[in-house]
Order: sequence, then C-alpha cells, then structure tokens
Amino acid sequence: MEELVITREGLERLNEELGHLKGEGRRLVAERLRGAVASQANLIQNAEYLDARAEQAQLEGRIALLESRLHSAKVVGPCLGNGRVDLGERVRVRDLSSGRPLEVELVGPVEADLTAGRVSVASPLGQALVGLREGEIANVEAPRGRLGFEVLAVEVPARAA
Repeated sequence: MEELVITREGLERLNEELGHLKGEGRRLVAERLRGAVASQANLIQNAEYLDARAEQAQLEGRIALLESRLHSAKVVGPCLGNGRVDLGERVRVRDLSSGRPLEVELVGPVEADLTAGRVSVASPLGQALVGLREGEIANVEAPRGRLGFEVLAVEVPARAA
C-alpha cells in the first residue's frame, strides 16, 4: 500500500469524518432502512428501501476508503523555521503576469481544496513552490502556458507551530 502524506490537521479531519460516518451516518441509514421495510412488504419494488440500500453502500464505501487512507497515512509537518516552502505551510505569492497576490497552504493530495486555499504538494504549483524561499520564483507549466509566481512570504500556521 502506498504511503499517504498528510498534515496533522488533515489527519484530524479524516478521523472526524470517519467517526461521524460510523456513528451518526450509520444510525441515520439504519433508520431509513427500518422505515422503508416497515412501510412496504415487497422490498424488491420498494423504491425507498432500494434508495436507502444504495445510500448504505455509498456510506460503507466512504468508510472503507477513509480507513484505508488512515491506515497508510504518514503525518508530515512543516520544517519549522527553515524559511523554505514545505508541506503544511502557508505561502503568499504574487502572480507575475497579473500582479495579483495569492495565499495558499500546501497540503497532502487528499486534503487539497482550492476553494479553501489548500493546494496539493503533488500539484504543478505545489511542486514548483516546495523548497523555495522568499523572493524566489516558482515557474509552473499550465495548459495556457508557463506561469510565474514570486514567493512573498512563507509562514507556519499557528496550529502547526
């Protein structure tokens, strides 16, 4: 099994989700199944029952995936104080073509969420940023051409310090 690189915060989120699914999630699906069974004797033609069974299968699949990820997880944190971009650190950059600033946190692949500003270290931007210091330029190959980002600041989030 391949090792899964993840931040401590990402590991906590996976554990919380797993706990919720195993507890509340399973309880809710079981209630739906009981209600569907009680409402109609012929389960083969009971759409509510079939829907609840599909939901149960999806829930159990997600639980299995999370358990697998947690089993292979290796928590990696920022290298505190070395000034280089690393997993778990917040990085402020400036897009050289537009001049716009951007702030991202480098996370493991399963934690990536662009809407929350979390960029995977395995992504083109993440790979280009890792190891850089303030003032250095990250060159990223993108579908629309080469993009440049100047590293403005490398910060360790308060929760990781």
